Amino acid sequence: MKTITDQFGTQHTYENTPQRIVCLVPSLTELLYEMGLEEQLVGITKFCVHPFHFKSTKTIVGGTKNVKYDKIVELNPDVIICNKEENTPEMIAELQKICPLVFITDIISIQDNLDVIEQFGVLFNKRTNAKKISDKIVNALSDFKTFMVGRPVQKVAYLIWANPYMAAGNNTFINSLLELNHYDNIYKGREERYPEIIIQKMRIQGDPDIVFLPSEPFPFDDSHAFEVGRHTHHASAVFVDGEMFSWYGSRLVKALDYFKKLHLRMS
Repeated sequence: MKTITDQFGTQHTYENTPQRIVCLVPSLTELLYEMGLEEQLVGITKFCVHPFHFKSTKTIVGGTKNVKYDKIVELNPDVIICNKEENTPEMIAELQKICPLVFITDIISIQDNLDVIEQFGVLFNKRTNAKKISDKIVNALSDFKTFMVGRPVQKVAYLIWANPYMAAGNNTFINSLLELNHYDNIYKGREERYPEIIIQKMRIQGDPDIVFLPSEPFPFDDSHAFEVGRHTHHASAVFVDGEMFSWYGSRLVKALDYFKKLHLRMS
């Protein structure tokens, strides 16, 4: 028998390498694919959009917070991959009735991300593939930190929703990447990870230099950029690729290259 402890602190015991995977975390579906586990992936969510062909070759079991349990039962998974932030506790409790190995991730930092890649390498007997991905991330991270030397710190707000407006706060992967980019998040002091904010008070709550409007999970448009401009002194409203700031796993390699281009574009 083998044992592995997930990021929720749960120790799992299993006899054989899992061969039927249901993944309810879009960025980790992409990671598993890049680790060479396409055949073992049998179920994904409707938000697992990378790689593109999965939408026609894999069973869609619902969304990240609302799955069809009967479909998952039919898939007879050996393991279900979840995330503390993306999947609800109620959902996870139900999934544990279906499959004894529900592996819960909780990725807030880059190190957390590297830890998950290593754990997947062990769990799925793909250690070499996992190390290749981790090495790419570590090398790209070193190069990016060199690129950032001497770049000034700027105050930012990273919005994730409108009506009501919400922002990324502390203890989020987004905030970790903002810090890496020398962006000082004006909402990092809030207790909530994704606090609801009053945009009319943005000036007195930090008056950012930049307000990021990501492509997901909310479809921000020019009307939101205009509203942001009305309620800050001089902030630039910048549309960004939300996947690059919020997706972990192997996506981080592409994200670090994207961040370089973003800085150059904004400088």
